[in-house]
Amino acid sequence: MFFTLNDPSHWAVFCFIFILHIDPNSLTMCPLRINGSPNGNVKTLESAGTIFEAEDSDILLRIMERPRAINVSFEERPSNELLSNHFKCLSPHGRRSGFNSPRSYTSFEAHAMVGEAWENMKRSIFYYRRQPVGTVAAMDHSVEELNYDQVFVRDFVPSALAFLMNGEEEVVKNFLLKTLHLQSWEKMIDQFKLGEGVMPASFKVIHNPVRNREILIADFGESAIGRVAPVDSGFWWIILLRAYTRHTGDSSLAEMPECQRGMRLILTLCLSEAFDTFPTLLCADGCCMIDRRMGVYGYPIEIQALFFMALRCALLLLKQDQEGKEFIERIVKRLHALSFHMRNYFWLDLKQLNDIYRYKTEEYSHTAVNKFNVMPDSLPDWVFDFMPTRGGYFIGNVSPARMDFRWFCLGNCVAILSSLATPEQASAIMDLIESRWDELVGEMPLKICYPALESHEWRIVTGCDPKNTRWSYHNGGSWPVLLWLLTAACIKTGAPTNCETCHRTC
Repeated sequence: MFFTLNDPSHWAVFCFIFILHIDPNSLTMCPLRINGSPNGNVKTLESAGTIFEAEDSDILLRIMERPRAINVSFEERPSNELLSNHFKCLSPHGRRSGFNSPRSYTSFEAHAMVGEAWENMKRSIFYYRRQPVGTVAAMDHSVEELNYDQVFVRDFVPSALAFLMNGEEEVVKNFLLKTLHLQSWEKMIDQFKLGEGVMPASFKVIHNPVRNREILIADFGESAIGRVAPVDSGFWWIILLRAYTRHTGDSSLAEMPECQRGMRLILTLCLSEAFDTFPTLLCADGCCMIDRRMGVYGYPIEIQALFFMALRCALLLLKQDQEGKEFIERIVKRLHALSFHMRNYFWLDLKQLNDIYRYKTEEYSHTAVNKFNVMPDSLPDWVFDFMPTRGGYFIGNVSPARMDFRWFCLGNCVAILSSLATPEQASAIMDLIESRWDELVGEMPLKICYPALESHEWRIVTGCDPKNTRWSYHNGGSWPVLLWLLTAACIKTGAPTNCETCHRTC
């Protein structure tokens, strides 16, 4: 019941794929170029302005351009063939696409699925005092709603991209402003005050009979299952703010003092110096898209990739005033350390797997090869069969004496889109997806992680959570909402012309 197309963000995926019109030649990689001294101090940033620039930007922001002509015929045919042919028919010349807003979706009648998608998007719009402020998490009223009657920050992002590409900027702008307003609230959980920059996981509208007006109620973790505050919401907010700015060409929203302050508050939480010896961000279980206990505590790949992408977006959004320059300097230093750490210690391919298998333990001093004291006996049997001769991926987690070798889709796709992955690593990730298509996709939409935890391991890691039984929900479940990320990653790496992965995705 969790992965039906009653979820508007899942419908947004189909809208996104149909609307997408990109010249693959314009999607050049934009790696972060930082010169560093041997001791890790940053010397120079080779033109911070090159990051996400119009002529050489990352894929997530390039796709925000208004859709141009799409030379696609929507005659009836199997949907897989239709969508794979879409990428073969892209052309900057030809007729107008005809894709309009949810309010005038009738132009989609040439293909029923797209019309139905926009109709569901229209029905899912959430209103606050007669203004659209987001989309509800799910519209399936046949089951108990719990918190599915709310607007989730992470869930709204794919819907927001679809709205932007169809000229529906108002709902995205209202969403950004309302969540920013909620950030300023005092956040208390059992008499403990949360950090000032925490963004809500979700919010809903209720009617106050005393004041006879609508009010917003936000959830910062005090009502969440497991009582875990979201770490990813602030990152998604910054990324969406950059997408809105890039798409509309209007920087006035991002330059508002309130937005600048909101970004600085988020960055203050993330860039704080503490006891941690790693540049990655320490997180609890349930702090992200996988919002239940699934053994992702520590340094989950999803959070690190989103952290990296949000930092890069913030570089372009922060004003060059006194406060902004201070944060920009801290961001540049963190990006330098974070990219080195992730590319070296989270990366796994056949060579690295063999190296880990031969690790010595209890090594001391700076010359240690096994820096995290990982025991070779902790290597799971499945990873040797899963790793292809060509290919690799960022593993789920790295911390002292622990490497989580599971494949997590969102983290790896965002690593490609943000250029956290080098061009070689990005190609290797796509090679792995191609080689392990049956395991990662099969007959269903993309699996959120692989493999699923089973038997005794499931009991220990998930706390016997019945929602996360093997191959369901977060534990290897299939998520349609991940398809837009894979599609975008395919386009960025040149997969539409270089291999069959992108065609098979659709």
